[in-house]
Amino acid sequence: MLWPFNHFRKPPAPPRATIETIYGMIVTQAREPLFYRDLGVPDTVNGRFDLLVLHLWMVLRGFKPVDGGASLSQALFDRFCDDMDANLREMGVGDLTVPKRMQAFGEAFYGRVAAYDLALSLGEEPLAQALCKNILNGQDIVKARRLAIYAEIAIASLTELDEVTLLGATWKFGLPDEAGAQQ
Repeated sequence: MLWPFNHFRKPPAPPRATIETIYGMIVTQAREPLFYRDLGVPDTVNGRFDLLVLHLWMVLRGFKPVDGGASLSQALFDRFCDDMDANLREMGVGDLTVPKRMQAFGEAFYGRVAAYDLALSLGEEPLAQALCKNILNGQDIVKARRLAIYAEIAIASLTELDEVTLLGATWKFGLPDEAGAQQ
């Protein structure tokens, strides 16, 4: 009897164009001036990294329920790593130092994702506190609450999209002002 599955075969990778489009959307949103101007995100290398990680985390959460979401999430994470590597090299970091810096990026990513996942499961205020600590350097809980509302709305919107829209990258992020400016 032949087995119906080949466990040694990797699932097909998502189309590169899809990954590039979605990653481009994440980067574009993370560069939205409103985050820096109105929400107090430091306009620094670290601030931009933290906002990029936040948006990547939100999208990865949105892909969890999607069939093939794991391979898409892995491809997006790989694209993120390629981008970080290229940015380090562009900034003049030497070949021998890049792996250590990439390890630090990976640890920062996984640490933030774990903190945000836990905080999100506990509610809006714990998420605001995690965002305040990681993105706003513990400086402004009021602005962090706006960021938390924005993140919750973005995640909910992504998880409500049908698979074709999500994988087709035909969706858009909202803006933070649409997500709690009244706070």
